Amino acid sequence: MGLRNVLKHGDKALLRISREVTDFDARLHSLLDDLKETNDYNEGMGLAAPQVGILRRAIVVTDISGAEDVTIELVNPEIISYSDETEEEVEGCLSVPDVWAMVKRPKYVKVKAQDRSGKPFELDVSDNFLARAVQHEIDHLNGQLFTKLAGKYLSEKEIEEVMFARERELSKRRKEAKAAAGSRRVRSW
Repeated sequence: MGLRNVLKHGDKALLRISREVTDFDARLHSLLDDLKETNDYNEGMGLAAPQVGILRRAIVVTDISGAEDVTIELVNPEIISYSDETEEEVEGCLSVPDVWAMVKRPKYVKVKAQDRSGKPFELDVSDNFLARAVQHEIDHLNGQLFTKLAGKYLSEKEIEEVMFARERELSKRRKEAKAAAGSRRVRSW
């Protein structure tokens, strides 16, 4: 495993459409491991292969809804359905550092993808952070940055307020998830 360089806005590779993954081999496994490590190191919510210069349809996203972060790998992901209900929320991107903007997206998505071995699966995503991250990363596979969908851009002060609110929300979620996990353990004894 290793850290990869994250391409920045202005690099033309970020605007190209990625090709389907057909070989589910050690090279793909290494890419997925590197995406996870690079995403974690940069404290991202997700990372797509084109962001590290690999034009293949592979992403990792971080599910922060439980007691601990869980990385989900999606190879050849495709959104097969989404909710009519939308939500405008703040987004940022590791490839567009220090820029945050309001982006309107469906609140729920259903995705079909493959795992690192090529086994197909479907994922229902209703958690607002995860649904947004999945859509954002799939956009990268299609050569689209969030700035194309951006509404209002945020000031530094607004960014600080959003980050503080997100940290508070994350802390609350973790406490609730840990409490739920603890109560399940007690009941199972």
